[in-house]
Amino acid sequence: MVADGQYPEYWEADVVLRDGGTGHLRPISPADADAVQAFHVRQSQNSIYLRFFTYKARLSAKELRRFTEVDHHDRVAFVITRGGDIIGIGRYDRLDDPLEAEVAFNVSDHHQGRGVGSILLEHLAAAARENGIRRFSAEVLPENRKMITVFAEAGYEVQRHFDDGVVVLSFDIDPTRRSRAVMESREHRAEARSMAELLTPSSVAVIGASREWGTVGYELLDHLVDGGFTGRVYAVNPEAFELHGMISHASLAEIPEPVDLAVIAVPQDQVEAVVDECGRAGVKGLLVATAGYGDDDGDGLARQRALVHKARAQGMRVVGPASLGLVNTDPAIRLNASMAPGLPARGALSLFSQSAGLGVLLYASAHRRGLGVSSVISAGNRADVSGNDAMQFWEDDPTTRAVGLYFESIGNPRKFSRIARRLARTKPVIVAKSDVTGLQLPPGHAVRTSQAPPGALDSMLRQSGVMRVETTEQLMDIAQIVASQPLPQGPGVAVFSNSSALGKVVADGVVSQGMTVARLEAGLQLDTGQSVALPALAAAVADALRDEAVHAAIVTTLPARGLTAEAVAACLQRCAEAAGKPVVASFTGILDARVQLDGLVAAPWSGDAPATPPATPASTPVAPAAPGTAGGSDPALPLQRGLPCFPSPGAALAALGAVVRYSHWRSRDHGEFVDPAGVDVDAAARLLADVRARVADVELTRLTAEESAALMDCYGIALQPSARFASADEAVEEAGRLGWPVALKTMDEHLRHRLDLGGVRLNIDDAGSLRRNITLMEKVLAPFGSFGMEVQSMAPSGQACSLRAIEDPLMGPVVSFGLAGDAVNLLDDWAHAVPPLSTGDIADLVRAPRASRKLFGYQGLPPADVAAIEDLVARVALLKDNHPEIARLEFNPVLVAASGLTVLSAAIDVGNPQRRTDSARRAMRD
Repeated sequence: MVADGQYPEYWEADVVLRDGGTGHLRPISPADADAVQAFHVRQSQNSIYLRFFTYKARLSAKELRRFTEVDHHDRVAFVITRGGDIIGIGRYDRLDDPLEAEVAFNVSDHHQGRGVGSILLEHLAAAARENGIRRFSAEVLPENRKMITVFAEAGYEVQRHFDDGVVVLSFDIDPTRRSRAVMESREHRAEARSMAELLTPSSVAVIGASREWGTVGYELLDHLVDGGFTGRVYAVNPEAFELHGMISHASLAEIPEPVDLAVIAVPQDQVEAVVDECGRAGVKGLLVATAGYGDDDGDGLARQRALVHKARAQGMRVVGPASLGLVNTDPAIRLNASMAPGLPARGALSLFSQSAGLGVLLYASAHRRGLGVSSVISAGNRADVSGNDAMQFWEDDPTTRAVGLYFESIGNPRKFSRIARRLARTKPVIVAKSDVTGLQLPPGHAVRTSQAPPGALDSMLRQSGVMRVETTEQLMDIAQIVASQPLPQGPGVAVFSNSSALGKVVADGVVSQGMTVARLEAGLQLDTGQSVALPALAAAVADALRDEAVHAAIVTTLPARGLTAEAVAACLQRCAEAAGKPVVASFTGILDARVQLDGLVAAPWSGDAPATPPATPASTPVAPAAPGTAGGSDPALPLQRGLPCFPSPGAALAALGAVVRYSHWRSRDHGEFVDPAGVDVDAAARLLADVRARVADVELTRLTAEESAALMDCYGIALQPSARFASADEAVEEAGRLGWPVALKTMDEHLRHRLDLGGVRLNIDDAGSLRRNITLMEKVLAPFGSFGMEVQSMAPSGQACSLRAIEDPLMGPVVSFGLAGDAVNLLDDWAHAVPPLSTGDIADLVRAPRASRKLFGYQGLPPADVAAIEDLVARVALLKDNHPEIARLEFNPVLVAASGLTVLSAAIDVGNPQRRTDSARRAMRD
């Protein structure tokens, strides 16, 4: 909540407009009076009439003061600016009902249709909710259809009626699944459009172009021209008249047409002036190849942030700094604005990397393996354009079949999770990251780091359906399969080898990767000469692929006399294309360095085979799409011709196993996002606000037992009653109130669950026994210290579980589940998930710990009430998603019986909420 009159700087945000341009949104201030007047004067008479219900040529001094002097609490106003001009104003004023505010908008005539009004509404609604407002109303003239449409299309349940010649609209502003979906859909279209502007320019200017061979400016211009870019190319260098056979321009102002993409390769101290020049010239996007922003700690990062802010304020997106470049192999574009020496081969794989070095590794690996690409984005320091932006574009890009991303840092995991989950339902997504990604930052990367438990980020990636690897080589291992082979429709694998020992090893590897051996033929005779061996191999593989239990095949061979690896690969490729099932090969023991079998090996077509094989044969079943999606990858987009070949069976198995798991994830039912019944979000928010107000100067405060019970009651969670006591007499009195029998527990958080150390005593059924147990517990625990005690009602016996939830600076809410005791305390057997959670996510979370088998009838015991656990997880996940001020919550233990469960202990810490990296308002990463 904002204190009255205090400027809420954290409300400021850069935003992407509907057409892909950018603007800066911020709270209004008294210094905006002249800009507001200039905005008003530029408006047409009709726009002024629709806003004020009358015409006024200028705003009075009194009106300007009212419009620009707000308290940021009961009266809030936002402006969106481009350059120094205001292009939209939105405001709300709290009404007599403290839960309701009147909202109004005014959008520049020259910027209508760009989504300015919807962005203002989203940010106003977020600010209003923060200030305790739950409902908006607006009075609109019937002819103001554009503004009525903004409200109607916002995703809220809008009520309307006519009153004295105006349309009165009103709606609750608490986010709903529909309003979130609308926001995400608009965000997706805007960000995809902004990336399309960068990857499909009509004109490119290289600023800093040079005639000196080997310089960045020379290489970028040379590669752009030699790549056959279909648009216009301009060289900008004030010290040269001619470059690369074209006239050089001294500045952008001399170029006779607007420039879509400016490639900046000038010294760092000149970049700021170049960005200003690009803004004045109306450039749409910037590719900054200039590096060095991460070399001098804070100063470099500050200059980098200033660069991005300056560009966004003038409507431009930024790729970089320290970017390797952009590539688009579409024949209609042929964009090679990169340091790659030639335009890559055309393909359906799109790649994203951060540092230039990783971009070089990805490009080189793709080239060496014969993998064609659709587009390549090197984000460098990723100061603006990120992997999230790239995925938004590739989701709709008809030329992209699969996506590969290499992350050194991750700035908005929650947004990544929801975009990747949506993208992965139609296109394979492969993510390479190291184990320290999210924990440490490379130079030039200015994002938050994670404090979540180890494995939480990887769990989020699995939850999103992406295939996570650690290296570029592993990424390309998987990419060469998904780019050239249809997805397997099950786990059954046929194993072929001309070595019994090798075949057995590969079969064991199949099982270790979670697949099944549907067939094993490890005695292939390939020493009979090519004319005999190849037909026999083709017959064996084709017969196996016709088996419905076989969903893929792996062939691994040792060198055979008279038979080349290339010939075997060509034979297997034809088998795979005929069957419409994936086949991979591994050739081991080859010592000839001239033989390159690490990548796609394509066989020439012969005989009656079609000139262009179908992408997905008619007989091949296609994995069903997840509910609410448009289906699988575009069947019109052909697979790249070739057979995935590997130098070792281990790499082949790891890649195939990842693809099989992904195919299963894509075809399964992921459940629904369902809110549990009996939840009162507003009551919980009021309770937490009271707690925060009481302890405003304390970083964290632990809720009392009464506060915890009241908060949990708001979410339909019952805590087992307990009571602290100061004397044995008081303990007996409380036990009588709770009801016999009772448990006796120490208040020490480390010992209160340790029955073996005497911190818990159970089934005490009378006053005398309770008094004796208090004395014994004090004696047993004396070596550990002196602690308070409590009595608690006995719960039905069951399996003890632990449930935690935290607010992480990077990922936001993280929910963790495990079986209490040694499983989590010693073996760290936790499972993690990031809300919001679908019913499928919750089921996966409960079943993910290795010890979770104890919940399903382990060693003859009755199974636990898993449905009750899943309901509890759903309520905790919703609680944490709704209330970021809950810094930490732990239920330990939760006793799960054959029917129902009991939460025996709750520890809840409340503090100032982190401003999450993904929220119910569209904002670009700061």
